[in-house]
Amino acid sequence: MKLIKYLFIFSLVSVLALSCDKGLDPIIEVAPKPDAADPQLAITYPIEGKPFVSPDEIATMTFKLVASDDIELKSVVLKLNGAEIASFTEFKDYRRLDLKYDYDLASGDYVLDVIVTDLTGKSVTGSVSFRKITAPTYTPLDGEVAYFPLDGYYLDLISGNALTIVGTPGFAEGKLGEAYAGATDAYLTYPSAGVAGNNLSAVFWYKLNDDPARAGIFMISHPAASSEDRFKGLRFSRELDGAGPKQKFWMNIGNGTIDTWVNPPSFEVTGEWMHIALIVSDTNAMIYINGEIAAEAGYEGPIDWTDCPSISLMSGEPNVIYWEHYSDLSLLDELHLFNRVITAAEVQSFYAVK
Repeated sequence: MKLIKYLFIFSLVSVLALSCDKGLDPIIEVAPKPDAADPQLAITYPIEGKPFVSPDEIATMTFKLVASDDIELKSVVLKLNGAEIASFTEFKDYRRLDLKYDYDLASGDYVLDVIVTDLTGKSVTGSVSFRKITAPTYTPLDGEVAYFPLDGYYLDLISGNALTIVGTPGFAEGKLGEAYAGATDAYLTYPSAGVAGNNLSAVFWYKLNDDPARAGIFMISHPAASSEDRFKGLRFSRELDGAGPKQKFWMNIGNGTIDTWVNPPSFEVTGEWMHIALIVSDTNAMIYINGEIAAEAGYEGPIDWTDCPSISLMSGEPNVIYWEHYSDLSLLDELHLFNRVITAAEVQSFYAVK
């Protein structure tokens, strides 16, 4: 009986084995293909030209990258300003590394280099330049939409977005900390969306350099240099009053049909810091200088912002250059932008920061 039982089990196993093998191709050894392609690299953070901002003097930055190869990775090396900070030679997935690497940074300018090498020695290198900035945490005032301290960096502390830099401006001793220092063919731009509305206030410190004799300061105007369309947007500039040596400011705004001029009296150039506030409602435009109204004008508003996509700072470029209002070599500091009309008392409070 036991013999019959064992024969039955053996027969069943044999049938099952034959059934499993039926229809299957035999295993064929395949030689590995040659490593023909270069390794691939994508650095996702930091972003070229975008600052890393923290209120801490020493802050942890997370470098993010993806390295891959068609056959197998050999090594991934990270260098910062030419010095190696990390090296990886073992990988869970031998063809891909999805890396997040923390590193402590002090304020300064940096270049991150990443070198990816495969088993055959082929390599690719990627580089990203960025700046680490120590900036205080800022709580915006009522209706404040942008704040640029210009304290050694070109950053809006409200949004975290940076100004676009044209040319090679610099920094100098400012009213508070450092200030933007103009240079020939240099200026800054920033999107006007969220700033240019029915009501607009801009307050800043300004130290005038009257060489060149005329220059643009704060512009939200048509982007085409060939356009003299002053029926739209806003322009604030300076120039010689007649033969000089006095200077004068002027502001020009357009409501889509006509333009309106706001003209303060001319003044002597003293080389001292001046506090300026430009305030525009849907019926009135004012210029404050050193806490007092210097000029105002009524108009049928609001301003027409059609085809005025960006703010231009410290130059008439790229639009208001038809009267030679090019780059301003003066100093600019502590720029606050509001989407409402600030009060005379608020202007005085900004001016009182000495």
